[in-house]
This record gives sequence, C-alpha cells and structure tokens, in this order.
Amino acid sequence: MGRDNDDRLQSLTLFAAQTDFTEPGELGLFIDDSQLALLEDLMFEQGVLESSQMAGTFHLMRSNDLVWSRVINHYLMGDPDEADDISAWSSDTTRMPYRMHKEYLRTLFLNNDLAEGRFKLNGRPIALQDIRLPVFVVGAERDHVSPWRSVFKIHSLTGAEITFALANGGHNRGIVAPPGEKGRYFRISTTAAMDRRPDPHVWAALAPRHEDSWWLAWFDWLAAHSSGLAPPPSLGSVSADLAPLVSAPGEYVRG
Repeated sequence: MGRDNDDRLQSLTLFAAQTDFTEPGELGLFIDDSQLALLEDLMFEQGVLESSQMAGTFHLMRSNDLVWSRVINHYLMGDPDEADDISAWSSDTTRMPYRMHKEYLRTLFLNNDLAEGRFKLNGRPIALQDIRLPVFVVGAERDHVSPWRSVFKIHSLTGAEITFALANGGHNRGIVAPPGEKGRYFRISTTAAMDRRPDPHVWAALAPRHEDSWWLAWFDWLAAHSSGLAPPPSLGSVSADLAPLVSAPGEYVRG
C-alpha cells in the first residue's frame, strides 16, 4: 500500500493474527515437514481439508476442555451438554481449500516467508515495512492458537502506528466478546508511527485496563480513521450474476 501509493484503505485491523511464526505456540507441535507432506497428500485427494479433520486438531490442542471434560461430564456423569452461542458458532465449521491451506501452512507457518520477506503475491514480494496506514491489532491472553506475544510481533515488522488491544479469554472468547458480556476486560495502548517498538512484557504491565468489551474501543478507533459510511454494493440478479457455476465445493479448491 505504501509502496504503490494506494490510498484506498484508511486502516487495517488484525484479529488474533500472527505475522511472524517463529513462536507459533501449541500448533507448532502438529506442523513439521513430514506431517505437512501427509496433510498435503490428503488435501490433494479431497480437494479440501474437511472441517471435521481441522476440528480434530484443535480438540487435541485443548483436550482437557474439548475432549476429556465432555467424556467425564456427558458419558460418565450423565450431564447433558449445555448449548451456548460460542459452542454453536464453533460447530459451524467450513472446509479449507487445498491450495489456500497448503500455502498458509507451508509458506507462512512453516517457512515464515512473510516475516522474512520471501512471500510473493503475483510475483512481487510483500514487505510489511511498506504498511503506512494505522493498524488495530487484537490479541487474547489465553489464546492457544495465536499466542498474544506472537501476535504482538507485528510491532517489529512495520513502523506504522499500531493500536494493540489485549482481551481476556482465549482464541474464541477473546475475540467474540460482545459489549455488556459479564467479566470482559481488555488492555489497550497505541504506539505512534516510527516510535520505539515496545517489549510485550513491559507493554502488558503499563497498558491501561478497561472493563467491558474491546469492541467499544475498536468502534471508536474505526470512526476516527474512517472517511464515512458507504452503502454496500449491489449484488445484482440472483438468477444471472450469482448463479452457481459448478457444484460445491467448486473447481477452485483443486487449483
């Protein structure tokens, strides 16, 4: 964006998103060359990674909460599962296209090409240092998928203004935290463009704590960095423009 003088975007928001994978957290236990080769073969045959297969990995990462507690409570104790909004949302899974998931796991996660300047889009290297617009980044204190200190590394990869919000909760509850929900709090602080990049431990000790959801601070931040609301584009005719081209999941997943 900075390199191409493209000013169409006014801001950038990242939700529990790692850009440097040198310290990826527990997921690193499941990703190495041999395991990824096996997974790539499986995805190539199917065209996708099935949602049940991805869910199995995350269940293993939190087996005490997502496997054994349910076995004990539901099977041994006879207690029915209690449905809530997060469990329903977590069950609404989707398949991952082969090419997209392969590129993410090998190029970004395993090889760390984005942080180290080797990742290319349309043949051109992507440099995070070219980001000039303000960035809002969210991490979660108990995130086992994207540890917040790993998410925090974005500070070292760009000199842009970064507002970092650290929410309580994990990978799901930390992000899906609607205003007014009991027990919600977050820490937030802004590092100005080109200012000295903070140490995560020092940042966590100094960043002011606020009660309620980080969404409210994000809404204010978006309003301050936006040029105004625009009407959504027309979707056109369902019978013509949006008619399905091929049966699901689509040919693109095998590209």
